[in-house]
Formats: sequence, C-alpha cells, structure tokens
Amino acid sequence: MSIKSLSLAIAASLTIVAPAFADSKIMIHDAYARVASKAAKAGAAFLEIHNMGDEDDRLVSVASEVSVRTELHTHEDQGDGVMKMLHVEDGFEIKAGETHALARGGDHVMFMGLKQPLGHGDVVNVTLTFEKAGEILLEIPVDLERKDEHGDHHHGHDAHGKAAEKEDAHAHH
Repeated sequence: MSIKSLSLAIAASLTIVAPAFADSKIMIHDAYARVASKAAKAGAAFLEIHNMGDEDDRLVSVASEVSVRTELHTHEDQGDGVMKMLHVEDGFEIKAGETHALARGGDHVMFMGLKQPLGHGDVVNVTLTFEKAGEILLEIPVDLERKDEHGDHHHGHDAHGKAAEKEDAHAHH
C-alpha cells in the first residue's frame, strides 16, 4: 500500500462528520465513493449511519450535484447468484442506538449520469436528508483502491439502463 493510499485510508477511517444540527443524534462514519473508471457514467457511495439517539429515524433522500440523478438503492437477490439494484423510494430506517451500513452488495447511494469524471482522491458533496435529523452535508472521498470485503457479486442493472450494464458492476456495490 502506498503512503498516499495509506494516508487516505487512515483519513477516511477517522473522518467523523458532525451532525447538521446540535441536537441531531445521527453520526456518519467511513464514507467513500467508487466508480468503475474515469469514463464511468454511474458510481456509488457507501457509509455507516449511527443513530446515537433514543428514537428511530429514517434516511428519506439523498442529493448531489455530481450526477443527474442521485438515489438510495439496495440489491435484491434474483436467484442463481444474480443481484438486481432497486431504487428505495421510502428510504432506510435507522433504529435508535443502532448502525445501518450502506455497503457494497447492499444498501447504497447511487449516482446516475455523472456530470464529470471521478478520480481517486476526488471529493463528492452529498446531502443526506433524515425524517427527524434533517439534512446532513457530507464531503465523501472517492476511493478506487478499497477492496470489496463481501466477495464477488453478479449484478443485473435493469433499472439503470443499458449504459450502466456495460460498466464494471463492482463500482456499484
């Protein structure tokens, strides 16, 4: 591992985003984004959402200027080892006192129609909107060197159109 990637890995693991409001109990850890290549038209972001409060909350939407559309997505097992990505319109529940991971192969933030190439070390600005905690603004580093901790997955990208199907599926999980 190079010094640069080690430094990025350490910085990413230590990054703690302060809540948007003083009374917010939502904390974000270990956020990073990926694309398949500089020419990719889609990408994804992953992070851990910690609800430090005593009541449930819900991540209801996500926004970013980096893409034409930014949505909350999950993977659904289609059988025979094929996973399909789906837009989750009602968002993700974040139970009180628990952590909800947006991780490769599971729930994630999807960037569709990237407006610019994203390279290793770039930063993507993202706004997470919660039912109770409100908006939390993030600066998410692009990390193209992080290995997939969940093994190899096969994904169908029907919801993302033919262009996304041709991209490396690992950028989307």
